[in-house]
Amino acid sequence: MVLASFLCFASAGAVTLADYRHRVSEAILIIDQLQAASDHADLSSSERMNSSVARIREELPVRETVTLGSQSVFVDNTWLHEALQNYEKTNNSKLQRVEALARIEERLRALDERLDEVQRRKSAASDKDSDKGRLAEILRRPDFNGPATPEDSALSRLWERFLRWLFSLFPNVKPVTPGGSSFISGLAQIIIVLACLAAIAFLIWKFGPRYLSHRRRKKKPKREARIVLGERLEPDQTSADLLAQAELLARNGDLRAAIRKAYIALLCELGDRKVVSLAQHKTNRDYLNSVRERTTLYNSMRKLTSSFELHWYGFQPAAESDWHEFRSGYQQALKAGSGG
Repeated sequence: MVLASFLCFASAGAVTLADYRHRVSEAILIIDQLQAASDHADLSSSERMNSSVARIREELPVRETVTLGSQSVFVDNTWLHEALQNYEKTNNSKLQRVEALARIEERLRALDERLDEVQRRKSAASDKDSDKGRLAEILRRPDFNGPATPEDSALSRLWERFLRWLFSLFPNVKPVTPGGSSFISGLAQIIIVLACLAAIAFLIWKFGPRYLSHRRRKKKPKREARIVLGERLEPDQTSADLLAQAELLARNGDLRAAIRKAYIALLCELGDRKVVSLAQHKTNRDYLNSVRERTTLYNSMRKLTSSFELHWYGFQPAAESDWHEFRSGYQQALKAGSGG
């Protein structure tokens, strides 16, 4: 919401900068009274709350004109009225009501400080156009042109509550104005960061050793023996071991058994890669159908499955060329399985 939308020449009903700043201060005082009632768990009645909100709206109407010499600045206080509406909607939640008041007060105090800056400069200089430009620039700043940064607002509210509690212990000490000291704001950030670091260090000291000892005790589950197409695979047996056995069978002339062993090696490798799920009850067709959506792998594996079925289940003798063709198809299937 743009708070200073445009500049114009003086018009009827305009107020002075001093009067506008005085009414901003009055609105802050009313907010403080509402906050004090909330902090002491002595919440205002609905009638009192409505009366206070009405006074703020009266002090700072939605739109008005602030004069600077012979010229004026058009001010839009829509943000304040919207914030008051949100505050009125939080009647059933004390926490939300307190947070809403803190956000309103924070922005009003920031505005009051900037107006004080302009007023002091105005007293020291006679350049009316420059004063007008400063006021317009201030009212256009992000502080009065949208919601405050959540992190900053939360930090300010937390520090403000702490100060109120602290100074309540010393009735004669004047409370520190929230946002009035950059030193206090920086100190608050340092205290909160140190508190967070201390909490993290405590958690690491308290639960770190227990977590590490638990991790040490936790062992990787040992892989059990598997049965693939009726053949038992030992827990430490790999697809490379099976393929080496197939090569040995082929050199000894048992090409039919070599094709079977190489086909099981392929299933074992795909199982280790989580491409297929090995199970004792599954057939070669079950494994083939499980990769149907992976077109390249499916086409390669279908040729190997047909060769396996032809020579093992069909008892058709295998020649050297059949073995070499199967061996080549095995490598293509592994590449297809790696490519997803």
